[in-house]
Amino acid sequence: MFTKKGFENMSVEKARNNYIGKGCTRKNCAQSVSDAFKETFDLENEMIDSMESCGTGRAPGGVCGAYYAGKRIAERQDKQNALEFEKYFREQAGALECKTIRGLRKLPCVGCVEKSSEFLEKISKDRMVVDNNPARVLELARK
Repeated sequence: MFTKKGFENMSVEKARNNYIGKGCTRKNCAQSVSDAFKETFDLENEMIDSMESCGTGRAPGGVCGAYYAGKRIAERQDKQNALEFEKYFREQAGALECKTIRGLRKLPCVGCVEKSSEFLEKISKDRMVVDNNPARVLELARK
């Protein structure tokens, strides 16, 4: 869990700052998440630009934009990551649809940005372990 006093990693902090407009132009929830992980996951500018229309419940199916961006990034890495992310996000926010999340008042929009970013941060660290450990790469290849 991250405290308000400080974040343990820079990507979550960057996503949060993108969303609240701290030190930059304010972005919507989907843009905030995708922009924060641009370098980590080698995201193309086109993908980030496509997130402009996905904030405030306008992502496909009315899902949360932070969830939508996180899912698209996670599934680029591994389909299993996307499934785990869906379960994680639903547990954290109470739903996947923006309107429902807002109605539940379990997690504010900035919280959705943070939760999506926390998950992406975790899989980016897992990926670095794999990338730096040839034995782990072989182990995963056998699965």
